[in-house]
Amino acid sequence: MTPTMEKASGLRGQVQKLVESALFRNTITILIVVNAVTLGLDTFEAVPPEVRYGLRIFDFAVIVIFAIELALKIYAWGLNFFRSGWNIFDFVIVSLSILPGAHAFQVLRSLRVLRILRLLHVVPMMKRIVEALFKALPGMGAILAVLGVLVYAGSVMATTLYGRTDDPDVHALFHDLPASAFTLFQVMTMDGWRNEVVQKVMDDGHPYAWIFFLIFIFLASFAVLNLFIALIVDALQAEQEAQQEEAIEHIEDAQEEARRESQQLMALVKDLKDDIADLKAQLNKS
Repeated sequence: MTPTMEKASGLRGQVQKLVESALFRNTITILIVVNAVTLGLDTFEAVPPEVRYGLRIFDFAVIVIFAIELALKIYAWGLNFFRSGWNIFDFVIVSLSILPGAHAFQVLRSLRVLRILRLLHVVPMMKRIVEALFKALPGMGAILAVLGVLVYAGSVMATTLYGRTDDPDVHALFHDLPASAFTLFQVMTMDGWRNEVVQKVMDDGHPYAWIFFLIFIFLASFAVLNLFIALIVDALQAEQEAQQEEAIEHIEDAQEEARRESQQLMALVKDLKDDIADLKAQLNKS
């Protein structure tokens, strides 16, 4: 979002027009995407040395361009530049990239790839999805609370049912509440749950343990996952409806403005007709 401020004149006004132009924004966005790609290419060991050298030169050039971009925006908007969270995000990332010795610390250099997150603000579809996700956060918190209750209850039951055993493998999985919760989380993600968890418990003398785990998977994975999906879909639908209502309001305002202008034009035409009639009458008298 462009910081809210009065339009300046002179050189600062020209710089404002430059940084607010679509060409400038699109160029920076393309550079962000290309730089993210080159940072990814630089992680491959098979990249030839001459190509890697070219990537480093391009990387340095991009850092210079990003620094110039920030300098222009700060000059154009002044302290209002820091009223936007995205501008602060860009300032921190680019500042870390140009720190002395930043190239010696790969973590500082790699942080610049985070600027690609700005696409979430620039691309309309991504922006709408992110806004919908933020609006769905309160509902997600409630669903996570339900999931936490399910995991806690399942962990207590699993520890009581399967934790008191001489089998070291099963004991490692369910010997206390945290271990049971971690194991059930693995079961919930369905990552090796059959062979690494359920089969070991069944071999330890619990042939019907699969019933407990299937019920837990159904409740914690399928039911809760569907709740998440339903919540996100509702949030996206609400966001789309809000945008449609806003578009309708803009159309109605435009129609009302056109109607007022039409009425003013008709009144002007009527006045012109009256003036012409008066002129004709004066000419006839003379």
